[in-house]
Amino acid sequence: FAKLFANEGVTKVWTVESSGIAPAVMTGLALKVPVIFARKHKSLTLNQNMYTADVYSYTKKTTNRISISKKYVDANDKILMIDDFLANGQAVEGMLEIADQAGVDVAGAGIVIEKSFQPGAQELKDRGIRVESLARIKSLADGKVTFMED
Repeated sequence: FAKLFANEGVTKVWTVESSGIAPAVMTGLALKVPVIFARKHKSLTLNQNMYTADVYSYTKKTTNRISISKKYVDANDKILMIDDFLANGQAVEGMLEIADQAGVDVAGAGIVIEKSFQPGAQELKDRGIRVESLARIKSLADGKVTFMED
């Protein structure tokens, strides 16, 4: 991701805990920028010092409130969002909602594995979000993983 977004002026890498942390940290190290991860909270109480968004997990069939402390965000930031999987795009949508609240610019989203047969990537691209995926799965039919050809 660092090579793909090297010329975008990224100032921070964002991810949602916990599966996205490893690729986000490696990207942050390569870009020499801080990594911020949105924490998941079961509580619906708002804290005034946090940016928050609700994120639905289709896998776990639950809604989590994610939050990032305002002290780690600067209005001049340009963020790169990193996630392990992209299916319906809920985690990235949550980070985009927080980015909107904070008034930061978005360089794009780096995805380790994109499930291209689900709508998340296309919906983000339709909104003008740059999506770069390391692997793109075309289908999971008949117990077989089929990857997209570039």
